[in-house]
Amino acid sequence: MDIPQVRDYFADLQSRIVERLEAIDGKAFVRDVWQRPEGGGGITRAVEQGNVFERGGVNFSHVHGDKLPPSASAGRPQLAGRSFEVLGVSLVLHPINPFVPTVHMNVRFFVAQKERADPAWWFGGGMDLTPYYGFNEDAIHFHRTCRDALATFGAEYHPRFKRWCDEYFYLKHRSEPRGIGGIFFDDFNEGGFDHSFALTRSVGDHFLAGYEPIVQRRSKLPYGERERDFQAYRRGRYVEFNLVYDRGTLFGLQSNGRTEAILMSLPPVVKWRYDWSPEPGSAESRLTTDFLVARDWLA
Repeated sequence: MDIPQVRDYFADLQSRIVERLEAIDGKAFVRDVWQRPEGGGGITRAVEQGNVFERGGVNFSHVHGDKLPPSASAGRPQLAGRSFEVLGVSLVLHPINPFVPTVHMNVRFFVAQKERADPAWWFGGGMDLTPYYGFNEDAIHFHRTCRDALATFGAEYHPRFKRWCDEYFYLKHRSEPRGIGGIFFDDFNEGGFDHSFALTRSVGDHFLAGYEPIVQRRSKLPYGERERDFQAYRRGRYVEFNLVYDRGTLFGLQSNGRTEAILMSLPPVVKWRYDWSPEPGSAESRLTTDFLVARDWLA
């Protein structure tokens, strides 16, 4: 286990992704360095009202504390009460153009320690895509990139992590997925530190390859008020998931992280309607019938 090595990689990953996103958008991301009173801190890189991204943030954090928050020990109750150290990069991008999907990616590393006991450690992360208007080409490309990120580590990982993503990013109260999925993993320490860290790095390193071509294809497509209105309506589902289910949001708030950095994942313009559904056969209804369904995009 090498925490400085993980920190260096995560910090470099943030810098590389932000540099490329700034080139895509044409507007600089602000840099906000913050400290956490209980220990540690982070760097938030964010953009508001850019040329491509209505809101976007790429967060790096490295925090530690005396007691693991409940959200981090929910799956491992035997670790409750241990001191902790956690590092990670988390990003969410909400584009202006409704034909460009929202995207989320994160990679993280947890260490839970207890006196006179070996430290428990694990990696987690993944990436997932949330379109408003679906395109088969985009979905296939994104899922293929997710598969490529895991291919060298074993053929079993992609179907396993894809299924995990489909199950995790699911709004139970709506009985629908948040988007078209991708990959997700947590509590991962298989094969030892070097293997687990290499797999996590590959996920982080494949993000731009999975998302940038979609942005380039869709960001210049013409749209009108109808498409923006539907985008705002569907963004409501994103807000519901992040505030009700997302473990990263819960961990950040429970550990007294920087609230502005945690909630930068929320879109700036959102609408809710009472019991509304799109007209059958419309482009809007195709999102539900053709994309927000359990599907093997690489079959």
